[in-house]
Amino acid sequence: MNERASMNGKPVFTVPAKTVINFKSAFKEKLLCTGPTFSAGSACPYSCSFCYVPSQMNKQMPWLEAHGVAGKHEDIVIRRANAVEIAIAQILSRPESERFTKFGTPPTVVYSSPLTDVAANMDLVKETVDLCLAILQNTNWDIRLLSKSNLLPKVAKMLSDADDGCSTSDFARHGYAARVIYGVSTGTLDDRIAAAFEEGCPLVSKRIQSIRWLQDHGYRTFAMVCPSLPMNDYDHFAKTMRDELQYDKMEHVWAEVINLRGESFTRTVAALRGAGFGPWADDLVRVSKDKDAWEEYARATFLAHRKWAGGRLRFLQYVDENNIGWWSHYADSGAVLLGKLVHNDA
Repeated sequence: MNERASMNGKPVFTVPAKTVINFKSAFKEKLLCTGPTFSAGSACPYSCSFCYVPSQMNKQMPWLEAHGVAGKHEDIVIRRANAVEIAIAQILSRPESERFTKFGTPPTVVYSSPLTDVAANMDLVKETVDLCLAILQNTNWDIRLLSKSNLLPKVAKMLSDADDGCSTSDFARHGYAARVIYGVSTGTLDDRIAAAFEEGCPLVSKRIQSIRWLQDHGYRTFAMVCPSLPMNDYDHFAKTMRDELQYDKMEHVWAEVINLRGESFTRTVAALRGAGFGPWADDLVRVSKDKDAWEEYARATFLAHRKWAGGRLRFLQYVDENNIGWWSHYADSGAVLLGKLVHNDA
């Protein structure tokens, strides 16, 4: 497909698509949804050095190139043509019993986005709103939206305006608001560190302001505290995160240490060094070369979050035969075990 105007400084390509909703996503294993996810693109306007999506997209690059896409995945934006129309068609193809679960049963939860940010700019905000409306109007599912943007309040307000028969002041207690859960993602509270490896993303301080606005207006919220780096004082980090993100006003808190795949490790280390955070890069390199050090880093991060997030915690941890015993002990108190030993299709 033809390249069109840039988005967040990146060239944009729109490609044909057959699906926007994945009804059986592996994100169910992370407890972010009950199965379905939706994504209107496959390359993000942001440029996070630690992003694992480029490594996942390697197999699709020949197809994308055949459809006019040029450039490295992290340097471009890829959108799916007619995303809203495709999503509506997918939803309406499902049986009514699936689209409308019985009263009193756990709700279906759809998560967005596994591949790109849902609110990286106002164009994507509007598209996300349209996709949410497609779900809200044709199902009784809940929706979980995660972003590194500070524009989620825009999504909430636009959905409010679209909710017939419900005034803005009442929206946080009625209508669509009861079915949308908003979350921001950050692994640090330091604007400078975040800027080092989250190129193009809004300041962490702005994201915190946005989630607090949502909380103050009664919207459902959650947190994604990741990726967090090795550090000296995990307890202080976890406590400060709790205070700044106001966990007491959130439903859940997901957390994870940095999950580096493909070239993302090299990019992240280089980004930290380039921004003057050499000691942080050194610590990351150190733990990456020693399995015991990496495990200590993961456990210390988890235990600190468990202390301060309490029953809200959902800590994502990939396990193997060497550490599954330790992590299994905490499976009922915040640890979400991932990997082939737990899920055969992981």
